[in-house]
Amino acid sequence: MTYCCGILVRDGLVMIADTRTNAGLDNISVFRKLHVFSDPGNRIMAIASSGNLSLTQSVISILNEGVENPETGERETLMNAPTMFQAAQRIGRVVRQIHDTEARVLQSSDVNFDVSFLFGGQVKGGRLRLFMIYAAGNFIECTTDTPYLQIGEHKYGKPVLDRAITYDIDLYDALKIGLISVDSTMRSNLSVGMPVDVLVVRRDACEAELSYRIEPGEPYFQDLRERWSAALRAAHLAIPRPPYLKSS
Repeated sequence: MTYCCGILVRDGLVMIADTRTNAGLDNISVFRKLHVFSDPGNRIMAIASSGNLSLTQSVISILNEGVENPETGERETLMNAPTMFQAAQRIGRVVRQIHDTEARVLQSSDVNFDVSFLFGGQVKGGRLRLFMIYAAGNFIECTTDTPYLQIGEHKYGKPVLDRAITYDIDLYDALKIGLISVDSTMRSNLSVGMPVDVLVVRRDACEAELSYRIEPGEPYFQDLRERWSAALRAAHLAIPRPPYLKSS
């Protein structure tokens, strides 16, 4: 399991992904799940992946190498996609291609074709956008009404995003809340864990403003975890106890 979230606000984009993978309690590893494709000043694209590791790695590898378009002969990659929408379509086609070749073999071994992706970024001259791509290759786009998307073990980190994220929030406040969401998930699910990869992209910059890996014990993240826990304890103590007494 994994946890990845993308937050698209007025000032820019935040993407966060953990790195824990497991194939049982005694087979836990660290693999990068947030992959960045960049031509600084011209385009910045990032993919966060969830699901079967062999399948998500295959998708990323094919996107790096490219797929030949039978009509034009062009080798299509994310780096030469004209728009973010067409880049998302290319990811969807690669997912379907891998499904066509792998799904039957996986099914025979009782393994589900389980993949999903967050895809965000901007091509110069276009809009900063964020998509969620499903195992069928179809996708949805983030909107200003709900300016975040999640994949993986999302339920534990969703409440804080629901309560605190708005489209007009400051970019680095969005990052802070996203990290609280990650911490909430790690507290409740051992299959999500450190290190955590972070990407911040400011609107129209077309390059990464921050690309950072938070390692275990990193001072800011440790302080954030402790402050959030203390704030929750203080909040519940400050709320009056329920006045529901058994009537005589």
